[in-house]
Amino acid sequence: MSTAMPFAADGALLSEVTAAVKTAGVTLRDRYTSHARGVSLDEVVGEIHANDDAVLDVLREPLLRSRPGSQWAEDELAGGALPPGEWWVVDPAEGNINHVHGMEDWAVTATLVRDNLPVLTVVHLPLTGDTYTAVAGGGARLNDRPLMVSAKTDLGAALTGTGQAKPGEDERTFRRIGDSVTAMLINGLVVRVSVPATMQLIHVAAGRMDAFWQFSDVRSGLVAGALLVSEAGGTVTDLAGEPWSTAGRDFLAAAPGIHPSALKVLAPIA
Repeated sequence: MSTAMPFAADGALLSEVTAAVKTAGVTLRDRYTSHARGVSLDEVVGEIHANDDAVLDVLREPLLRSRPGSQWAEDELAGGALPPGEWWVVDPAEGNINHVHGMEDWAVTATLVRDNLPVLTVVHLPLTGDTYTAVAGGGARLNDRPLMVSAKTDLGAALTGTGQAKPGEDERTFRRIGDSVTAMLINGLVVRVSVPATMQLIHVAAGRMDAFWQFSDVRSGLVAGALLVSEAGGTVTDLAGEPWSTAGRDFLAAAPGIHPSALKVLAPIA
């Protein structure tokens, strides 16, 4: 899936990005409460925007400075191909809705995308201190431990997952999500339906889950996990089976022994 950056030259960049994301994580952790914040929709949305703004204030400049000439993808809910060149695709609070509801499934992510392929990523979980990293051609790691996807080959034994990419998607997308969950419940073992995507994709990269799919092109929720899974030995495609990039309309990341059977189940729905 990925085209390798000169791996040896990127150790320093990865260190810089990791430091910046961890610093941003402190900001997000300090804003966390174990109770829900906001009652009305306006209040919940206000809390979400406040989280984003606070983290971006400490994350944007260090990332742009670390890679001269790189650009910033402003809309974290946007999808589709980016213009040529290097872009930072960042989610300052991946799982923001969980954060403001007092749940623990959230992270700070930063991914460098070159010509629509992710080439370096950092996913930091401030509550646990865990950090997932990957550089194209250099493997994926959890802290100091290499990651490897599941060795399963039987979809009937697979733990898989999906979820919506953002609020307010069209009805057709919601129906496809429902149909796909039903199909995978019939053909697989257990299906998790949750948000955010990255928090499921780190499990695929670590071999704890076997596949994740999504009917969406919201790139901020997919680029980090796509690189982590790919570098951990997984297979990342669209639901037509073609190699995935940010131009893809849908997404499947799976252990290589599970991917063909998962694709067979999901492709007719896509």
